[in-house]
Amino acid sequence: MSSKEKILATAIILFAEKGFVGLSMRQLAQAVDMSVATIYHHFPDKKALYLAATRYAFSGKEAVFAQVWEAQCPAAEKLQLFVLALISVMSQDREFCRLVQREIMEADPERMQLLAESVFKNQFDLLLQLASELAPERDAFLVATSIVGLVKVYVDHQPLNQYFPGWQPAFAQPETIAAHVTDLLLNGLIAK
Repeated sequence: MSSKEKILATAIILFAEKGFVGLSMRQLAQAVDMSVATIYHHFPDKKALYLAATRYAFSGKEAVFAQVWEAQCPAAEKLQLFVLALISVMSQDREFCRLVQREIMEADPERMQLLAESVFKNQFDLLLQLASELAPERDAFLVATSIVGLVKVYVDHQPLNQYFPGWQPAFAQPETIAAHVTDLLLNGLIAK
């Protein structure tokens, strides 16, 4: 791992833990056992570091979603593939999810715009296209954000759900959740 990658990997964890405002370049330098000057050699300022760290965290996930968008299948099947990919990505990288959640909670307009335009825009554009195809009579933005929101709730609540009456071990399986969410969307929200 290069020094730049080490900085980015550590920055993801620390931004998720402390937030943008709560993390100083000095704290990061100490965590990676480098000088502040070394960090500034790679990144001109904290905002550039934040954007690079967020992109770095999301970069490996784009390949998972690319398989969905490139699949030659009907829109309903593509929806299920997307939901399954989103569940997998969100379940496997809790640090990235924490980072995004912290940013949403802090809701700094500049960083929100940066995330939306520089990290998530391409994926969201493709999801909007799918939403338009699935439900042409509905607002694509609302359908797309509902899909993401529904998946996020299932993933976020997994640690708690198992203690509720009626829970079954199969409900922790990404495939089961993806099939359920897809069915709910196709037969409930989108079909009307």
